Amino acid sequence: MTLQDEFGLAYSGATEAGLSSYARAVHELQCFIGDPVGSIDRAIADAPAFVMAHVFKGYLFGLATERDATAVARSSHQAALPLAATAREQAHVAALGHLADGRWHDAARILEDIAIDNPRDALALQVGHQIDFFTGNARMLRDRIGRALPAWQKGMPGYHAILGMQAFGLEEMGDYARAESFGRQAVEIEPRDGWAQHAVAHVMEMQSRQRDGIAWMRVNSDAWSKDSFLKIHNWWHLALFHYDLGETDEVLRLYDGPIYGDRSTLVLNMVDASAILWRLTLGGVDVGDRWSALAANWIPKAAAGNYAFNDAHAMMAFVGAGLEAPAKTLLEAQREAMRGGDDNAAFTRDVGHPLTLAIKAFGEGNHDEAVRLIRPIRSIAHRFGGSHAQRDVIDLTLIEAALRAGDSGLARALTAERQLARPDSPLSALFSRRAFDLSEN
Repeated sequence: MTLQDEFGLAYSGATEAGLSSYARAVHELQCFIGDPVGSIDRAIADAPAFVMAHVFKGYLFGLATERDATAVARSSHQAALPLAATAREQAHVAALGHLADGRWHDAARILEDIAIDNPRDALALQVGHQIDFFTGNARMLRDRIGRALPAWQKGMPGYHAILGMQAFGLEEMGDYARAESFGRQAVEIEPRDGWAQHAVAHVMEMQSRQRDGIAWMRVNSDAWSKDSFLKIHNWWHLALFHYDLGETDEVLRLYDGPIYGDRSTLVLNMVDASAILWRLTLGGVDVGDRWSALAANWIPKAAAGNYAFNDAHAMMAFVGAGLEAPAKTLLEAQREAMRGGDDNAAFTRDVGHPLTLAIKAFGEGNHDEAVRLIRPIRSIAHRFGGSHAQRDVIDLTLIEAALRAGDSGLARALTAERQLARPDSPLSALFSRRAFDLSEN
């Protein structure tokens, strides 16, 4: 059976009940709430030949950046391959195959073409947007959605998500005023849209509007945190505002509560935990035994070697906890990854491996080596994914390494650079004072 949704898109093998569960899964993914895996499993159970339900499930697991999840993405691809499908659906199946095999860029290109022909294919836009994020492709974060935007209008199901994605793409391209406007519109339409909420937080982070950011995140935190699988990342954004203000007690309170109070073993959540603890450690804050608990959850992932961005954050935890054995395992996994044929080989070779080595060197007190390793990768760091806000930890590590190495010339240069980019940041001012004091001694 082939059914159509409200946008006229055909769904092969679907039933009315299956398509209803599929639509629910789309909404949950667009807001980052609920249980889209459960919803799509119900769609598959109701309609085993529903090809896009299998593809959707594969996308969910393929975007998890975890080795075990990738195996589920592959099995979903295999389930979808023999099923009847339209040309659009066949393209989705092909995109999933590339994603499951680690060919992120190939998947992104196919999804781009799907959306060009079908600009109201919400799943093609959403998955493509996420891939653009994981590959650090700021221009496509903006343009993939911008191309489709004329086909959408207020009142259409999921319109808020289109605005929210456009907001994030605009922010990553430095178009802050329009990014904030789009993001606020999206949240006004759908207060539970965690991605749009986070897009506005990104704007305020990049503009060093710490108090605005705190107010934005606090005003209706139940809307974006209740039953949300993006909530830890959004709490992390709130912690960043407090961190920049030097309010480390509040940062630790957030860490011990909504950020990592439940000690999640999901990599995407552990990345945020590592990122905030590393920032605190760079600032000389005593984080107690928090590194040990986090590192224990990273240890089973040390040999994964499937996404370089994760590797760098795992190394932060191993360094913080003083664990040599898993650090060595991780580095060996990276060396093996660089011999592979997927996109992560380049992610690791270009950025991930030198950065991970630099983090280890920093932890060993070899600050000159950390500086040497980080300087060449700063301008290409987007190649291994993440946002400007997430990759800022690279600059923070470099500045701190230069200061601790006693390299007054580089420290002055880096802090002047940061002061220009973030003139209203108390952290920028602190770095500048430290660099000045170093040059005076």
